[in-house]
Amino acid sequence: MEPETEPTETPEAPPKERGRWWRGFTGSLAAGLAVLALGVLVVAGVCLYTGAPGPGATLLVGHPVAAVLALLAQRVADRRNGPAAVGAGVAVVLFTVSALTLFWLT
Repeated sequence: MEPETEPTETPEAPPKERGRWWRGFTGSLAAGLAVLALGVLVVAGVCLYTGAPGPGATLLVGHPVAAVLALLAQRVADRRNGPAAVGAGVAVVLFTVSALTLFWLT
């Protein structure tokens, strides 16, 4: 006969982290802006090689600067909680919207 064992309690699931969708959204924007900056640099290289007119100096400097700023802000958003994370996420959105507005809608 086996000795009686006490029922084991199931461990509670850790609480869901708040703002997860916001961090995912802003992370996607920052990553997309970085990919766009790389794409602009590749197109500029191809245009330089072929002699075709390509993006101007403003695009070549502006896109990487906006991408780096957005990635740095996203890093803050990922590592902090509360108002600092929200503010950094808003900064990512503003950097992305600014880059798209200044460089693509002009």
